[in-house]
This record gives sequence, structure tokens and C-alpha cells, in this order.
Amino acid sequence: MTFLKNVLEPPTYGWRNDDGDLIKPSVSSILKEFFNRLNVFKNKKNWLSFTSWFLVLCLAPFLFLFIFKYFSIAGLVAAFVYSMIVMGTHGTIWHHRYCTHRAYKFSNNFWRFFTQNLTLKIIPEEIYAVSHHVHHALSDQPGDPYNAQGGFWYCFLADVNHQPIARNLSEKDYNKCTSLMSHTGVTPNTYAQYKKWGTIANPARTIIGIILNWGFWFAAFYLIGGFALVCALFGAAGFWAVGVRTFNYEGHGKGKDMRKDGVDYNRDDMSINQVWPGIVAGEWHNNHHLFPKSARSGFKPYQVDMAWYYIKFLSIIGAVSSYHDSKKQFYLEYCDAPLKCEDVLIVDKDVVLVPELVKV
Repeated sequence: MTFLKNVLEPPTYGWRNDDGDLIKPSVSSILKEFFNRLNVFKNKKNWLSFTSWFLVLCLAPFLFLFIFKYFSIAGLVAAFVYSMIVMGTHGTIWHHRYCTHRAYKFSNNFWRFFTQNLTLKIIPEEIYAVSHHVHHALSDQPGDPYNAQGGFWYCFLADVNHQPIARNLSEKDYNKCTSLMSHTGVTPNTYAQYKKWGTIANPARTIIGIILNWGFWFAAFYLIGGFALVCALFGAAGFWAVGVRTFNYEGHGKGKDMRKDGVDYNRDDMSINQVWPGIVAGEWHNNHHLFPKSARSGFKPYQVDMAWYYIKFLSIIGAVSSYHDSKKQFYLEYCDAPLKCEDVLIVDKDVVLVPELVKV
């Protein structure tokens, strides 16, 4: 816990006050911190945060071109599916369940590379994965990098203000930090390179990887549907990259207790299950906080989980060698009677799904 409390670079306004309570900075303080941490001319160690938002800016012209020049209903449908479902589900599959929680294991590096590059690369693994460990350790507490109690802007700009790793880690702690990323395929900087760049990821390798990824998908989309499809899908990816930054504010009740009995079983934090993120991205967030290492978070029959379907499919074809699935444990621990969780019965410790008419 001590390591996770210190692995992220604290904002200038700090995590907690002298009483240990969350510091809730003003919007102006948050914005000032944001632009200071994007300034690569002031400090080259800001390069990773700058790159992440620079990619969003690069995608904006594609969105404008689609809206004002290439707009069509077919293109709009394609953009919706790509941004809401494909990008969202991939974020859950790759960044969330694999990079952070190691909920499953690939059979070989090819399938890891294949899954990593299924969509346009926008969010660097380092920014997401390391800080997400802290989020789970300190969920809704001071030090949580996207604590919803800090307000919308506190969460929305967290990838720059709160999520980068600390720049003064000892070599021992830096090695601990890189171990959190060892399975992702990201080649880490040496400790000397970390002292220079302030990151695990190497700038040259990161940027070359992004260029190759974008080049491949530009060519693929162009061959399928011409420049109009390129604009639609690249623009949609940019739309998703902005929208996904709002998720943790919404997913933790906007800083309020919005948990519902019979829906949100985890009571250790304010995470909630939301239908829309669940259906389009497999992000049943309260379920996830209940069993963070599970490759499936859609436990109930209505909880569609397309991220899990992808992982399960890869398992069937041999691309995934193992995975954690906490569905049975969920039913055994939280649905020990039909009245408590009406879509199951527990018979001799086995989970039995029952049709609606039978339950009556």
C-alpha cells in the first residue's frame, strides 16, 4: 500500500489535507495543473501526457471532415459502432482486464500484439495501467487518481494531472513499477532512461508504434470505404478518446452514493453498474470492483459483456491459455437465496439459472 500511495506524481495542490481529507481543488487550479503538465518545452518529462492529448487533436480534423464533407447515415452508423462498441470494448479487453488486472493470459506474443492493435492506439498503456492499480487500492479515497468526489474536471483531466508515474522513484520502486507492466509487451526504459524521460515507456518506441498502428488502420479503412470511411472512423476514435475520460466520474456516482440494492453488491466504494457502459463495453463497474481480476464482469443474464465474449472466443481457439471467471463465486457469495438474486438458485453449492416462470 505504501508503494501504491507514492507511485504516482502528486499534483501541486496535493492529494489530501493535514486532516487526511481529500483536497478538492478549484476548476482553475485543475486547469492550471493540466496545461503545466502538458508543457513539453518546460519539462520534457511531460512527453507522454502531451502525446496522449496530441493524438486527440490529430483526430479532430477527421471528425470535422466527416461532419461537414463526408457525412452519410451509413458513415454515422459505422462511427457509432466503432466509437461506442469497438473502441469501448477494446479498452475493457486490453487496458482494463489485461494490462491492469491480468485477468487472462495469452498463449503467445502474437495474440497479445494482435489484441493490443485491434483498434487505433490512443491511450498509452502506462498512463492507464499503473494508475488503475492505485485507483483500486484507494478507491474513492484521497490519492485515488480519479476520485469522483473531486468533481467532473478532477476526473476528466486525471490522465494528465493525476495518473503519470512519480518522477523521483528509487531504482527499487521503479523496478516495482515496471513489474506492473511486464506482461504488456511494453519495453521499459532503463532506470537511467527513466530519470531522463520520467516514464516507463520509451518515447521513440512509443511514437513509432503509434505511427505504424495508425498507418495500418488508415490503409485498411481506406481500402474498405475510401477517405470517407477513414474520416468517419478516425473521427469516431477521437470522440471516444474524449468521452472515455468522463467514465470514472459517472461510474462512481458523480461523487455521490448512487448504489442500488440488488444491483450494486460491492459496498466498499461508490462504483455502480450502469447499463449503457455495460452493454457497449462490458463495463459493469460495480461487479468489476467486486471481482477486479475476473475476465468477465457481466454476471447476471441481462449483463451483456462483449469483452468477455472476445476473451472466451480466444480461449476456445487457443489464443488465450487461461483466464479468471468469477461468475460462480459471485452467485455463491452474493446470491445465496432466490429472493436475494432472483435469476439463480443455489443447489448443493452449484449455480442453477432458472427461467422467469419457474421462479414464481
